[in-house]
Amino acid sequence: MGKLKVGLIGGGGPGNFFGHVHKRAIALDNSRELVAGALRSDPAASMEAAAAYDVTGYPSHDALLEDVRTGKQELDYVTIVTPNHAHYAPAKAFLEAGIPVLCEKPMTMTVAEAEELKAVVDAGKAPFVLAHTYTGHPMMMFAKELVREGRVGEVRKVEAWYNQGWLATALEDEGVQQAEWRTDPARTGISNCGGDIGTHAFIAATWVSGHSVKKVSARLNRFVEGRQLDDDFNVIGELDNGGTAIITATQIAIGYKNDNGFRIYGSKGSLEWHQERAESLLVRTGEVDETYWIGGSFLPDSVASYLRVPSGHHEDFFEALANLHGSMERMIRKDRGEDCPDAFDHPGVDEGVAGMCFVKAAVDSSNDGGAWTDL
Repeated sequence: MGKLKVGLIGGGGPGNFFGHVHKRAIALDNSRELVAGALRSDPAASMEAAAAYDVTGYPSHDALLEDVRTGKQELDYVTIVTPNHAHYAPAKAFLEAGIPVLCEKPMTMTVAEAEELKAVVDAGKAPFVLAHTYTGHPMMMFAKELVREGRVGEVRKVEAWYNQGWLATALEDEGVQQAEWRTDPARTGISNCGGDIGTHAFIAATWVSGHSVKKVSARLNRFVEGRQLDDDFNVIGELDNGGTAIITATQIAIGYKNDNGFRIYGSKGSLEWHQERAESLLVRTGEVDETYWIGGSFLPDSVASYLRVPSGHHEDFFEALANLHGSMERMIRKDRGEDCPDAFDHPGVDEGVAGMCFVKAAVDSSNDGGAWTDL
C-alpha cells in the first residue's frame, strides 16, 4: 500500500503551532505524507509558508482543489486547521468534490453551516473526521468502550471540564495572534471559550457516555474588561436518558494549562480520566478502584490496534492526533477494498452538528438569564 497524500488548509500563520502538529501527526506512521497546502489567507504568504513546510504551495484552497480536479495534484484527503470562520467553505468544496476531509473543531461558525456540511456527508460524497484531538487518546477510546459494554451500567451523571489560564489578561490587545482571532466574533463565532475548549468538554461528556444533551441552562462570563466574547463557560445539561451533564470550561484560571477531563457516574461504577495524565483511566466500582494503564492486554482490538509502542512508553498528544488521521486513513483504505483494521468511531459530522447546537443553546440560555434552552 502506498502512502496517502494529504493536503493542508491553514496552519501557516505566525504563532500557529497546530499546522506543524498536524504535519508530524500525518507523518508519524509512515503511511501518510503531507504534499500540498494553502496555508494562509494571503496568497503570497501562503506560498512562502508552503516553502517552509516543504510542500507544494497554493495561493488558496480553490486553487488547490482545481489542481486536484484536473489531475495536476494528487490528494487522498485534506486537513483543515484554519480559524473557525474559514472551516466551512473549504470543507464543503472538497467534500462536494469527493475528497475526504479532516477538520479542526468547532466544525463551523454556525448551526446552519454545520447542517449543510452534514447534508453533503450524508449524501455519501466523502468521509469526514472532526479533529477533537483528545478523543484519539487510547484511554479515552477505552473509556468509551467500557461504557458501551455496560461496565458502568446506566449513565446517571457526567462531569466534563477544560481549565486554562492563558487568556486571564487581554492578550488580544498585545498582538498575540492566537488570542486575536479567538476573541473576535467575526472569526470565531458567537462563543470564544465555549467554541474553543467548551466543545472539547462537550465531546467528552457525550461521545464517551454515548448520550446526547437535550437542553441546557448556562452562564457565560467575560471577566477581562473589553473582551467581546466569553472567557468562562458554565453549563448544566439534561441527557437524553434523563441524566445530568455538568460541562464547564474557562480560560481565566491562572496557573492552569490544559486541565481537560471527565467523570462518568453510572449505576454500576464510575470512570475518571485526565488529559494531563492521559495514559491512565480510573475505574471505581464501590469496593475496588482500578487504574488501567495504556498498553495492557485488557485493551480491546478496537483500541489496541492504534498503539505503536509497548506498555510503559509514552503515547500522548502527537499520537492522539495521529490516531485521528489513522482513522481517516482506515476509512479511505477500507473504501478502496484494501486490507486494514476497522476505523474507531471517532467524532464526525454528527458530533460536529451537535457541538454547534450545544454552543448556540448555551449562548442563548446565558443571554436569557440561564433559562432552560433546547438544543
